[in-house]
Amino acid sequence: MMLNKALFVLCLLMLMSPLTKVQAQTDSQNYPYDFKNGDPSGIGKWYKGREISHVMGYQGMAWLERSDREQEEETSSLLKNMQLKSTDAVADIGAGSGYHVFKIAPKVSDGEVFAVDIQSEMIEAMNEKNKKAKEDHIQFIKGTEQSANLPENSVDKILMVDVYHEFEYPVEMLASMKKALKADGKIYLIEYRAEDPTVPIKRLHKMSEDQAVKEFRANGFQLIENIDNLPWQHCMIFGVK
Repeated sequence: MMLNKALFVLCLLMLMSPLTKVQAQTDSQNYPYDFKNGDPSGIGKWYKGREISHVMGYQGMAWLERSDREQEEETSSLLKNMQLKSTDAVADIGAGSGYHVFKIAPKVSDGEVFAVDIQSEMIEAMNEKNKKAKEDHIQFIKGTEQSANLPENSVDKILMVDVYHEFEYPVEMLASMKKALKADGKIYLIEYRAEDPTVPIKRLHKMSEDQAVKEFRANGFQLIENIDNLPWQHCMIFGVK
């Protein structure tokens, strides 16, 4: 009787062993991301304790171009924060309909603007806008979920406005940006303040300074400054460590 019980336990352990191994492989393959249920606005994928939100589709383009956006976000103050020089090469990642792109372009007339988005409809919309603006130093780039597709060592300043929290692969995206930045290049991360419950934006579409610093530090960046002159958003400036 004791022998039969021992054999049963041994067989059970042998059956469980491959399952444990498969689970370990799955965890290793997913690293550094976690997958679990969360907010309805999220995709069930987590990084450093933050659930990644759904991407806002091109159907929301009208909201990006809303007439009261300057009043709500003070884009003019944001551009002043960037201290743009006429010779700067600037990339707007997650450029959307080009709201910021066409405000930046005249300020860097002797430089270059890279307008990056993963949605073809957004790229098309920006191209249509440029038929009127006629800014010949803008490059419209179709990015991917894992790369901004920017040339290496080509960019002085990267702007991301309310988009980083939607990146499905933040680690890979930050790596691609790090390659694209020049030695003294900077990232301007604009995100709605999670610390402020009065900001009328869904929770997953906000970020705290602490969370942003945690994620960027893990990928080789350091916070230089967080300028607090925008009504609803952080203006966090990161440089390479």
